[in-house]
Amino acid sequence: MEKSNMAKLLVLGLAATAAGVAAKTLYTRIGNAGKEKRSINKKNSTVARGKAYFVGGGLGSLAGAAYLIRDGKMPGNQITIFEGMPIFGGSNDGIGTPEKGFVCRGGRMLNEETYENFWELFRSIPSLANPDRSVTDEILDFDHAHPTSAKARLIDKDGNILNVKSMGFTQSERMALLRLMSTPEEKLDDMTIEEWFADMPHFFTTNFWYMWQTTFAFQKWSSLFEFRRYMRRMILEFSRIDTLEGVTRTPLNQYDSVIRPLEAYLRKEGVVFAENCTVTDIDFADGDGITAKVLHLNDHGITRTLEMEEDDICIMTNACMTDSATLGDLNTPAPAPVLKPISGELWSKVAAKKQGLGNPYPFFGDISETNWESFTVTSKGNRLLKLIENYSGNTPGSGALMTFKDSSWLMSIVVAAQPHFINQPMDQTIFWGYGLYTDRLGDYVKKPMKDCTGEELLTELLFHLHMQDHKDEVMADVINVIPCMMPYVDAQFQPRKMADRPEVVPDGSTNFAMISQFVEIPEDMVFTEEYSVRAARIAVYTLMGIDKKICPVTPHVKNPGVLLKAVQTAYR
Repeated sequence: MEKSNMAKLLVLGLAATAAGVAAKTLYTRIGNAGKEKRSINKKNSTVARGKAYFVGGGLGSLAGAAYLIRDGKMPGNQITIFEGMPIFGGSNDGIGTPEKGFVCRGGRMLNEETYENFWELFRSIPSLANPDRSVTDEILDFDHAHPTSAKARLIDKDGNILNVKSMGFTQSERMALLRLMSTPEEKLDDMTIEEWFADMPHFFTTNFWYMWQTTFAFQKWSSLFEFRRYMRRMILEFSRIDTLEGVTRTPLNQYDSVIRPLEAYLRKEGVVFAENCTVTDIDFADGDGITAKVLHLNDHGITRTLEMEEDDICIMTNACMTDSATLGDLNTPAPAPVLKPISGELWSKVAAKKQGLGNPYPFFGDISETNWESFTVTSKGNRLLKLIENYSGNTPGSGALMTFKDSSWLMSIVVAAQPHFINQPMDQTIFWGYGLYTDRLGDYVKKPMKDCTGEELLTELLFHLHMQDHKDEVMADVINVIPCMMPYVDAQFQPRKMADRPEVVPDGSTNFAMISQFVEIPEDMVFTEEYSVRAARIAVYTLMGIDKKICPVTPHVKNPGVLLKAVQTAYR
């Protein structure tokens, strides 16, 4: 059969299956959330009664507070956000000083076509730089002016930039991907990606796998659920994974570009920010329903309780991927984590009290499978960035992940547009990188990645770039290289049963919801800003009885034109 005919048949088959399998879409499921749950909390249509308590100060909680103010008509001073750390933003971080260097624990890929609720919310949040413009306009305008088109996506051990136009699939691998995309999720409980491709080890050597894995931080042992959801949700990205043209860039790091303007908006509205205040437990009312009654707090080291009243609501971050992260420096490895995950511990406590609140164990049970390490390099001048630019063909901010496919750590780096921090001097430059396999010995620095200092991490990188002859001059410019060990950063990808993640508003809840990358939202994909914002919107609209549509998941996977392009990509 000719390739073109095969492609058309595959598209038609996949489109038909997708339509049949999606018996109940997210739009149908939550489009009338307010109407279905209105009997739970009857709120005044003009000004909401009661108070709202958010457990955890990440993007989900901040977004939820904004929705309460904007759509729930709740005065800001009736909203409190509890955060165990001294800074808000959760996993959206980006901090540092010119003297000691900068650090961002990770990079977050925004996407214009699939972040429906994220863009909608931030259209109502003013930019800090120009209050007459929204954050959404600010980000999209910047991104359109600085488009991404990576020219050095994969690099081999000899320093060659590889041609990755072809995904490298065999016909069997193409058909296995097609079968996966059309297989109902209920048949995939506890399965891993490796199990699906058990008789196709070649799959894990393809250009596609190296690029998809490092773009989204998948492992062979990651959940097949999540891999399938990414393939369906990011089907647009499949056809441009070799250039990552679908990446939407923020003007600065995500803390400065996303969290700071959202926090400023909430503070102006009077929201109470309770930092260094950890919620250690939650008591529920007796009986079959789920009604939060008492919050147990460790407030700056002082133990106290907060009793909720009848019209109050509680929205809890049930887990955080950057919990227990540790930082090193140029001369010190990131210490081994010793703290248990604060959010995961709280989730364990509440899940033991009420059914329907999920099961944290599959996600937090094996650090060896859920960790990876990042590092941020701060330098005087632009000597190293210029070397990387000349090598890759990308100016800072125009490329994307550069992955060293033969690296034992599977190391990748990305150079953002400069400056990347609001307080970064013009005569300093930074870039970020990470490795997925921290227990393995380096190819040049013969130590496990997790045991390496910042200088050793940069040394390994310079050898992979075949720039070791420039080491002395590069190191002379370095202000700091900050390693960051994150023991649970891949936890949301762990194999699981469908019931292990709780629904945002569990059945029987009267005033309690959960938001994070560890709740269940059909059709959407975790490890994204959109997931946090969508979860927050579902929680607020449901508990408050807000009769307003939540932006549905855009069904790109049902678009014949998109599917045809994806199939053509698979045959390149």
